[in-house]
Amino acid sequence: MHPDLFSIGFLHVKTYGCCMALGFFAAWQVLAYLCRRIGRPFEPLGNLVVSLMIAGVLGSRIAYVIEHWKAEFADRLVDIIRIDQGGLMFYGGFILAVAVFVFWCIWKRDNPLALGDLLSVVIPLGHAFGRIGCFFYGCCYGKLSSSCVAVAFPRGSPAWYEQLNAGKIASSAMQSLPVLPTQLFEAAANLALFAALFFFFRRFRRGTMALYLIGYAIIRFGMEYLRGDPRAAVGPFSISQTISLALLFAGLTLLAVMWRGKRQASVP
Repeated sequence: MHPDLFSIGFLHVKTYGCCMALGFFAAWQVLAYLCRRIGRPFEPLGNLVVSLMIAGVLGSRIAYVIEHWKAEFADRLVDIIRIDQGGLMFYGGFILAVAVFVFWCIWKRDNPLALGDLLSVVIPLGHAFGRIGCFFYGCCYGKLSSSCVAVAFPRGSPAWYEQLNAGKIASSAMQSLPVLPTQLFEAAANLALFAALFFFFRRFRRGTMALYLIGYAIIRFGMEYLRGDPRAAVGPFSISQTISLALLFAGLTLLAVMWRGKRQASVP
């Protein structure tokens, strides 16, 4: 855990914010490369990419605040705007970004499937950097574990506070009990998903968005069983698992529609 990257006088640069910036930069560069490869001008997409980034951060923060209102924000309203300290819920940003994306496609009369295939390639890349930022901040941690990969976060971390409030450690403890580094697990899974989508798009292009929806839905659904931080529930599942099931259904439906359309087109 290393929440502060460096400080110069009154300027405190947060590691979480730097990881987000690196993720946006990496996604931007790969997207520009793919546009050149397929012969699509990247410049007109610049405003869309920036809008999606803003929507992603705003939606992620709103969703996180709603989910953790009583525990973190009810008595500290000023902390709502402190996104530099972590605290983003990916699916909240994803949903708001999708709304912005749909509006853009209607406004610009762009093909949502073709554009969605292109953008879906870089989403897990940016997301991976965000999860690394989560690890440095200490949020989104996993369950208690005695495995060789478990990590103990220092005093004052989210895991430390949660275990203190649960009576699992004393207030004099200098670190939390070991927990699974689910942030790094998900970062690695997102990087693997990005690599698969990148090479798939370079060869086939069509269907990348559906594969992203299916791939990340499976990753996130399983990862939720390893998470140890407080999770709001919807029946037997967490909110993120419920959304994952919806995305999985959407991805499979999209694949089925594409497959059916391809079969019909091949019929003489």
